[in-house]
Amino acid sequence: MTRLVHGLAQLARFAWVEALSCLFAVGVFAGLALSSVVPLPVARYDALLVWCVGLTLAFWAVGLETRREVLVVLAFHLLGLALELFKVHVGSWSYPEDAWTKIGGVPLYAGFMYAAVGSYICQAWRRMDLRLSGFPLVPAAVVAVAIYANFFTHHWIADLRVPLALVGLVVLRRCLVHFRVGRETYRMPLVLAFVLIGFFLWLAENGATFLGAWTYPSQQDVWEAVHVGKLGAWSLLVTMSFVIVAVLKRWEGELYADAPVTVTPDRD
Repeated sequence: MTRLVHGLAQLARFAWVEALSCLFAVGVFAGLALSSVVPLPVARYDALLVWCVGLTLAFWAVGLETRREVLVVLAFHLLGLALELFKVHVGSWSYPEDAWTKIGGVPLYAGFMYAAVGSYICQAWRRMDLRLSGFPLVPAAVVAVAIYANFFTHHWIADLRVPLALVGLVVLRRCLVHFRVGRETYRMPLVLAFVLIGFFLWLAENGATFLGAWTYPSQQDVWEAVHVGKLGAWSLLVTMSFVIVAVLKRWEGELYADAPVTVTPDRD
């Protein structure tokens, strides 16, 4: 019974830390929800841009994000905008509402949805003292660049998502992510973490499209759930995103585990 209670307490603590790590994403969702029901003096997309910039500055001001992490978040914003401009141009999805802050059919706030992924990874890394073992940074970075490029090139050449996923599995097959919950440290395969995060991002995508963050062609007339096939795309995007943060953590000396980590057994 003691072990069960301890396990449930650890699970609750882990869920709480995960929730805190998602604060930026929660803030973006709050903006989407409020802007869909509250009358605004400006276009909704314009208001969302102001809201997201304000969130970023507030997180920096209160110390939830460091200066380097803010720069990483901005890098995610720019990479996300580049992808959005291309995807909207080829008709993968659209932003139907009018706004002053739209370029090429893409509202500038859209990049902050990618920035929310970067913020989550940075927050989780710090709050759970993440470390990696068996992580080959250079090969993983090559795979990450190929994943990002494939989001563009698959419109002209073969879609390489499955081959890239298989290559990623080979490259990261021995990689473990070590994370702390309370006073105990756990570990799990990194690729499993990517799949789990990708699943929750897919759930978030359903919520975002329901709130009108963007619209897929199949959702033009009436909203419907995002196809489950997007799970793979999100998992690949998480892989790319994680490598970007890993480069920063390597520079800060917070990437690799110094020694094998074992779970402290409960002796109560």
